[in-house]
Amino acid sequence: MGAMRGEETLLLVDDEEAILDVNREILKALGYKVMLARNGSEAVAVYQNHSGAIDLVLLDMIMPGLSGEETFTMLKNLNPEIKVILLSGYTIDGQATKILESGCQAFIQKPFKIATLSGKIREVLDKGCN
Repeated sequence: MGAMRGEETLLLVDDEEAILDVNREILKALGYKVMLARNGSEAVAVYQNHSGAIDLVLLDMIMPGLSGEETFTMLKNLNPEIKVILLSGYTIDGQATKILESGCQAFIQKPFKIATLSGKIREVLDKGCN
């Protein structure tokens, strides 16, 4: 299956500059508008400033400062209907399971194929609110 395209606005949260750069270019090539945050605090600030415009958050789980779990909780408090895909270099574990159970829509293990990422983004965006 090829990569699926879209035109929504995504917030990409990762503390690694190289990952932000590569994934931003991939997502832009797929047609998405991309905002970036380098840590959890920045993600919360960007989301507060642009909450009406952000359709989906791609959230790295392991970051210095606010963890992915703490960041997710703060974002969820700002918008209980927020759509989030959790990204991690580790396999799904207790912490990731806990975040998924508290309303995160999906988990993708890094590194991932573009088709996997684009398919999961479309799946989460195209699902109506529960």
